[in-house]
Amino acid sequence: MRELIKKEQLVTIVPQDFKNTNKGKVLEVSQEGFRMELKYKPSGLIQNHICDFYSMTDNGYLHFESYIKELENNVISIANPVKHRFLQRRKFTRVKFIEPIELKYKDTVYKARTLDISAGGMKIQSEENINIEHEYSVVIKLSDEQEIKCKYSLIRVERGDNGLYTVSGRFTQLSNIDKMMLIQYCMQKEMENKNK
Repeated sequence: MRELIKKEQLVTIVPQDFKNTNKGKVLEVSQEGFRMELKYKPSGLIQNHICDFYSMTDNGYLHFESYIKELENNVISIANPVKHRFLQRRKFTRVKFIEPIELKYKDTVYKARTLDISAGGMKIQSEENINIEHEYSVVIKLSDEQEIKCKYSLIRVERGDNGLYTVSGRFTQLSNIDKMMLIQYCMQKEMENKNK
């Protein structure tokens, strides 16, 4: 773990309840794991409960699962993870995601449906030719409890033989918490698909 996590490194911790996501700075690294000081009061973080951890490294986004061994005020001790993986910035896991969605720009609203989604962007389909020049406000409903609000910037618009427009775009003004929520959502869906 010493090669992956270093002193002063910033780490985001995402428990099962996303609303309690927190982040902090690594204080020390040992053979057993590492200690970090949290930025916010650790509400909703429970000892011995598995959480997702993310950190930006020279090799891209590092992701691993582990648990909190000790919790004292704003300082927590994390056990060494069994395994880890790197999520490259531009190679986020993309999963099938079919949901109705609205793209809003000033008083204009385009109705569409999503085809797939990742932490970087999404592909949608619409009967309308959406103006590629604008940046749109979108609300993405992952579940009854999980909703993401951000901006959506179009990269490519193609018209198919069926007359529908397929649009690829990327998310902008996406908070770190929402990005982590999307990463975790896509990874969970990918695991569910593999286990079918």
